[in-house]
Amino acid sequence: MLNLRARNETSFFAFSTPTLNLLPGMVFLLLVYKTFFIMDRYDKVASLLNDLIRINNDRIVGYEKAIEELKTGDSDLVTLFQRYNSESRQYINELNHEVTRLGGEPAEGTTNSGKVYRVWMDLKAAVKGGDRKTILENCEFGEDAAQKAYDTALNSDIEMEAPLREIIVKQKAQLRVAHDEVKRLRDLQRAQ
Repeated sequence: MLNLRARNETSFFAFSTPTLNLLPGMVFLLLVYKTFFIMDRYDKVASLLNDLIRINNDRIVGYEKAIEELKTGDSDLVTLFQRYNSESRQYINELNHEVTRLGGEPAEGTTNSGKVYRVWMDLKAAVKGGDRKTILENCEFGEDAAQKAYDTALNSDIEMEAPLREIIVKQKAQLRVAHDEVKRLRDLQRAQ
């Protein structure tokens, strides 16, 4: 119980002995709450952000591979794919900052499914060659995977701060523009 009597010039309030006995237990409960609830949520959010970092790393590696496979006359696609790589690097920087802010360690590398997909791309390119339509189809597949990863993040049950959610929504929207452009270019190739 709190005793509100004046004590001296340096202290406004004095605590009674029963209150002091409860103080260690209250501190313990606050530490438990922070450790198991707040930190657990931060870990989950950081893990979710790390998934988005990995999908952006997949995107960079995929577009670098696509650039290697393009023919000399496809300079328009080289420029476009380089821009997409630059955008993904920007997204990764933003996500790395947020993971670090939450006390996590930013992910490095790519997803396992991205590695498997790139092996499949290599086989497909070996059979069909590096034609523009095949490369655009592969890139659209990669953009679909990025959209799914961002959808998963936004639809998860993990509680996120509003500014962080806004970053993810903004990145997803920008990725959607890239997806639609790749799809449009692919459709043009199919029509020819």
